This record gives sequence, structure tokens and C-alpha cells, in this order.
Amino acid sequence: MKNEPESRSVACDDEVDGAPEPEFKRLSADEAAEWRSRQPRESVWNLVLWQLLLGVLLVPLAWLLTRQIEVAGSAAYGVLCILLPTALMAYGLTSSGLARLTQRLFPGVSGLSLAGLFFWEGVKVLLALAMMWLAPRLVPGLSWLALVAGLVVALKAYWLELWMRSRRASRASKIL
Repeated sequence: MKNEPESRSVACDDEVDGAPEPEFKRLSADEAAEWRSRQPRESVWNLVLWQLLLGVLLVPLAWLLTRQIEVAGSAAYGVLCILLPTALMAYGLTSSGLARLTQRLFPGVSGLSLAGLFFWEGVKVLLALAMMWLAPRLVPGLSWLALVAGLVVALKAYWLELWMRSRRASRASKIL
């Protein structure tokens, strides 16, 4: 007869790799409030601020390097192709009527927050693509290289903000 593979039992829910999982403990309201007070308050608006700052630095630099206003304008438009959709997403997630209504009607329902994140991310991507598609019509003397440089610099703000956030977190952990 054919050798059939042995059936193996799957580990129980309370064991993973032979080690028991720690038991879940619900926090009291006071414990939850104390935990929240220890967590750093980060804002998506910090990212928008970094993108704006990098754009303000890039545009004069582009003009100084080339002495062409078209290149500076193209770099500025490239930054705006990322900055404006990110600002719209930040507003949609934090300040829009829909976000406030969802938080009021369904406090603590994380699925709706995730759905909102996906919705606003889709809006952000579509707006960025539409702005890039309109670039030849809106920017006189468009320099594609400068526009891409503006896009890259604005996108690097994500990494800069992440790096700054990790530095703040490590400083806070050293203090505690």
C-alpha cells in the first residue's frame, strides 16, 4: 500500500510553537487612560509640514542651479502633486465632517477607521495622478526632470518624518 502522510494535529489556540500564549487582560478605564498618556501623540499634519518645508527649500534651489523660472515652477508643481493630495487626506482623516461623524457614532470601531484610511488613500492617489496628467496643460515650459525631482523630494518627506518620529520615540524612552 501507499504510504499516507501522518496527520498532525494543529496547536491549540493557547499554544504557539509549544509555548503558551500570555492570557489577554482587559484594561480598566484608568489603566487605559494611563497607557494612552504614555503614547506619543503624532499627527499626520507633521508630514504635510515636512513636505511643505522641503518644497520651500527645493524651489529656490532649482532656480539657483538653472536660473530658469520654468524649472523652478516645474519643481514646485511636482511638490504640489504630492503635498496637496496628502493635505487633503490628512484633512479627510482628521477634520472632515465624515471623520467626526464616524468617531461620534461608532467610537472604538477600528474597521471604519481602516475603511476611511483606504478611501482617503484612494482619493490621494487619484488626485496625484490627475495633477500629473494635467501638468503639461497647467505648467508653461514644463521640465519633466524638475517635476520628478519635486515629486521625489516631497515623497522623501515620508522617510524624514518616520526618521524624526523614531528619534523622538527613542529620546522619550531614554527619559522614562
